[in-house]
Amino acid sequence: MTFRATPEPPHRHRPRWRHDLVAWWSRRQGHAPPGTSASPAADAHPAHAAGAPETPAPEATTLWRMRTTVRDEPGTLAALCAALAGHQVDILALQTHPLADGTVDEFLLRAPEALPSDGLTDAVAAAGGRDTWVERADTHDLVDAPTRALTLATRTALDAAELPLALRQLFGRCTIHSVPAKSLGGRSLDSTPPAEGVLEETVMRLRDPSGGAIIIERPYLPFTPTEFARARALVELDARLGPRIPHDGDVLTLPEGNAITVRRADTGDLAAAREMHARCSSATLGLRYHGPVGDADRYLAHLLSPRFGRTLAAYTASGRLVALGHLLWDGDETELALIVEDEWQRRGVGRELLRRLVAMAAETGCESVYAVTQSANTGMVAAMRALELPLDYQIEQGTLVISARLDPAPAPALEPVLPLPVPPHAR
Repeated sequence: MTFRATPEPPHRHRPRWRHDLVAWWSRRQGHAPPGTSASPAADAHPAHAAGAPETPAPEATTLWRMRTTVRDEPGTLAALCAALAGHQVDILALQTHPLADGTVDEFLLRAPEALPSDGLTDAVAAAGGRDTWVERADTHDLVDAPTRALTLATRTALDAAELPLALRQLFGRCTIHSVPAKSLGGRSLDSTPPAEGVLEETVMRLRDPSGGAIIIERPYLPFTPTEFARARALVELDARLGPRIPHDGDVLTLPEGNAITVRRADTGDLAAAREMHARCSSATLGLRYHGPVGDADRYLAHLLSPRFGRTLAAYTASGRLVALGHLLWDGDETELALIVEDEWQRRGVGRELLRRLVAMAAETGCESVYAVTQSANTGMVAAMRALELPLDYQIEQGTLVISARLDPAPAPALEPVLPLPVPPHAR
């Protein structure tokens, strides 16, 4: 079970149509967009004689990620490299994943644009590779594995909410499910895996340090024991550091002159959130939670947990919590949710929280976000329109799903890896 930010009333199943709406939008977004990279610079030596022929233009190239399994015997890697070199394919990076009955070799390749993916797989098969998988890569893949792992570990160390994102970025296209140890009603879900975790081909199950389980699924490509060890290392780091989120806040002046502080929130804000619920009208709680308003407090512990996403809180100068905005990881998707105390509505607080949440989503590489609300919630609709992003609306029986396409923020500049010389006697 994946926890969703917009909860349903107890003992009721989420309507199938809503899942279909969000799944439909997700299918419209491609994964792993094709990337191209310019070929190495042409020979820079000057012509030795006047009238010498012009240097031909560099051939267009394409970046590929490739995995293949070979026998763990001397010379197998050399045979693969020779086969790739025969097709003018440049090896930019290489990782090996030992198995009980062989080795998985993972390559980052620069190949001529005219060489199709099946040309790569045919060449590798002729050199002894099997179970070969090929996917287009982009310039973000031009980072070696240790650098990528250290970067993700640093982000996880600074912010507990980064763990699901770090796991997703570590393994590429995959789905992360955070399963709580107990249901909203307090019933044990019996979903906690053993301390050492479980690896089942295309599924990893790890014990969540905050309780429950983290489930990672990648149906198109089995996980290797090496990847399982990397996932366990990140989860262990999170467990050792304990609960943590950045608490730096920004003081903002609203158009009417009131100052509010916007900062990250977690379960430490639970009491203030309950007090805000008590001040909200039944109409406001109903627009946010789509169920009996008396159950609203039951959802707060989940919504404020960093494991399920990020929460922004707006506090007045007197320390009163007046608004909460949630950005929650929902498997392959990212959900936005917002509640503003009645007295503070229509003052720009919700719009500011929403703008910041969308910026956070873009920074994490999300291609889209969605919000589930009611068609009568004109304030949420207006706030989404104020983002000035491409929006898609789907409505069914008064429930509205608004999806927004994002332009992901550029990744920080990293030193690209250099082509690796492969010794002829390798393996």
